[in-house]
Amino acid sequence: MQSSDKQDLSDIHFTSWVDSVLPKKIRPYARLARLDRPVGTWLTLLPCLAVLVQASGRLPNLYHLVVFSLGALIMRSAGSTANDIADRKFDAHVERTRHRPLPSGELTLKQGLVFLMLELLLAACLLIFLNPLSRWLALALIPIVFIYPLCKRFTYWPQVPLGIAFNWGMLMAWSDIKGFLTAGGIVMWLGAVCWQVGYDSIYAYVDIADDAKLKLRSTALFFAQKGRVWITLFYASTVLFWCWGGLLVGMRPAYFIGMILITLHFAWQMRSFDVNQASNNMRLFKSNVIPGVILLMSCLTGVFFS
Repeated sequence: MQSSDKQDLSDIHFTSWVDSVLPKKIRPYARLARLDRPVGTWLTLLPCLAVLVQASGRLPNLYHLVVFSLGALIMRSAGSTANDIADRKFDAHVERTRHRPLPSGELTLKQGLVFLMLELLLAACLLIFLNPLSRWLALALIPIVFIYPLCKRFTYWPQVPLGIAFNWGMLMAWSDIKGFLTAGGIVMWLGAVCWQVGYDSIYAYVDIADDAKLKLRSTALFFAQKGRVWITLFYASTVLFWCWGGLLVGMRPAYFIGMILITLHFAWQMRSFDVNQASNNMRLFKSNVIPGVILLMSCLTGVFFS
């Protein structure tokens, strides 16, 4: 990757709304929470909203929309903070990440830890609005949030615990609406995990050279030049799980039109994907907001249209 390309792919851009709106002392915390980079939050929230629709069988009420939207925002931010704390020394040697608040020295480790505790406290406050099963599910998520950042040190599959953690809200949404987990809800969640392994592997190819140099592991390093084949398998599994889940939860035929559109989008991604084109891979990663939107719209049409 060329140096200018690396700079273009940098995580931190000091021209975002964070710099024009927030006080200077708060800006590093906003960047640590990824508030200036909302793609990850949308990728966490959209499948959660989709299963809220499925579980409700109608438009979710405002109560659940607010609770789970805040939960997606806070837990994605907490997961990102935990990841940056664990990787701060590695991030300092990667062009894309070296300007993050912790490796750049904008924030100290102590400040990062205090901020993480505040994020987890805010997330805990949301538990009072959930039923007992959903609370237990939320507590079960905490170890995964802390384990994920360490996985790249000993496994080539850190994207799997990442997918499990960042889509956990789907299980909680289902349990909070129904009071229990169903096979359909679990299958929809498995589809989202496969989806995240796929798109986060594309993202991992952006850092593949730096990860190899630092002796870190990722699916990109494991897939190597066969990335298109592997990611296609995960994307195909995503569609199959979502079709199966749609059948199990009683989605109407209109839902499956959306599955066709998602398949076409995945096919476009794989046609455009090149393991050696970092900037293009970043663009493809960000484009996964589109399948998330289609999934949500598919669930809405699958509920309301015969």
